[in-house]
Amino acid sequence: MLVQPDRVHRSVYADPAIFDLEMERIFGRAWLVLGHESQVRNVGDYFTTRMGREPVIVSRKNKEDVAVLVNRCAHRGSLVCAEGRGNTERFVCPYHGWSYDTAGTLQAVPFASGYEKDKLPKGLKAVPRVSVYRGFIFASLADTGPGLEEFLGPARASFDDFVDRAPGGELEVAGGVFKHAYNGNWKLMLENHLDGAHPAWVHASSVAVARNAPDPGKPGEEHYSDIAVRQMRQNGAPDAVWEAIGMWTTPRGHGYMGDYHDDSRLVTGLGNPVFDLYRKKLIEEKGEAEADRILRVTLWNTIVYPNCSFMSQFRQLRIIHPLAVDRSVVYTYSFRMKNAPPAMFRDTVAFANVVNGTGSWVLTDDLEVYERIQHGLSSGAVDWVYVGRGHGRDVQEKNGASRGATGTSEIFIRAQMRAWLDYMSA
Repeated sequence: MLVQPDRVHRSVYADPAIFDLEMERIFGRAWLVLGHESQVRNVGDYFTTRMGREPVIVSRKNKEDVAVLVNRCAHRGSLVCAEGRGNTERFVCPYHGWSYDTAGTLQAVPFASGYEKDKLPKGLKAVPRVSVYRGFIFASLADTGPGLEEFLGPARASFDDFVDRAPGGELEVAGGVFKHAYNGNWKLMLENHLDGAHPAWVHASSVAVARNAPDPGKPGEEHYSDIAVRQMRQNGAPDAVWEAIGMWTTPRGHGYMGDYHDDSRLVTGLGNPVFDLYRKKLIEEKGEAEADRILRVTLWNTIVYPNCSFMSQFRQLRIIHPLAVDRSVVYTYSFRMKNAPPAMFRDTVAFANVVNGTGSWVLTDDLEVYERIQHGLSSGAVDWVYVGRGHGRDVQEKNGASRGATGTSEIFIRAQMRAWLDYMSA
């Protein structure tokens, strides 16, 4: 009864007991995006991350396979691997020196004669299901459940778009990672990233600055700041533009936007010598018709429920890590197209600074709103959150996705809440 067709009870965002169930029933069951194969390219490469409350190590155990291991020593429970990334032959617990190979198998135990040999654990606990789609690493803490491609459904097209845009299909995580925290529920970020009704209000001050800034440079004469000016002006687009956007959702809570951001709006865009060289590389590989088809795709701000948001045209990926009912951490990764002109990655980094950096024009506004929402929903004076914009006008499409009647429909929140209810009550 906490989720109804056009409203959600505030406790879904504010009750610590419900959060505990979410960690068990959603983050303990769903496929979660962990990262990309380029982060573990060589045998022994690893990075640490989280799956809900579980700290995990993602490691390249051999040339073919990636392992996802619970980052907890089988002896006394210490984190085996400090937060970060690197390359190693063995993971060694800093407490008593128990060591494990990159597949998690126990290799050495100091003072081994003090233990009953047949009672020693075999190694680090492996996450039961690991799968890769187009280079993106997923894992699930559940022993059984839908396969990855079934889980993704129509949202596979967004990953295809991400990879197809790279000449040779070669992407790599580059430039480090932005990490930021906010005092709010994890669901608030996923809801906001598909919300076309908020930019003109939440980002009003930066929109005003951008409108008064010098116009972006002509093709070939761009400035680093142009990407910020373009993005902020887009945030202030008229209501009719936002209403015309395509907004799709899937039965598992995924969602994506389309029909708005295209290459004519990007800094390294149509008419730019750098973009022309990039397009030429795509044509040489795929032919002109296929290259143009790829570049005409306008999917934007894809949500992979429950933990990921990404933008294929600017090659950004954000992963949400819930810490508490009112505390979340977000990791933002930038991707480089290895065979594209270097200036394309320059724009990726510039976009990250504008939209995802902790000093950006966009993120700081959004975090302020998340925390105001959390503060409001922690009050018991009003029980319900209304998510009825566009309710009753959603359109079912043949591929299993649903489309909002307009681009500002709250269909994406309703879809996420339906998925939430499925996980929580199954």
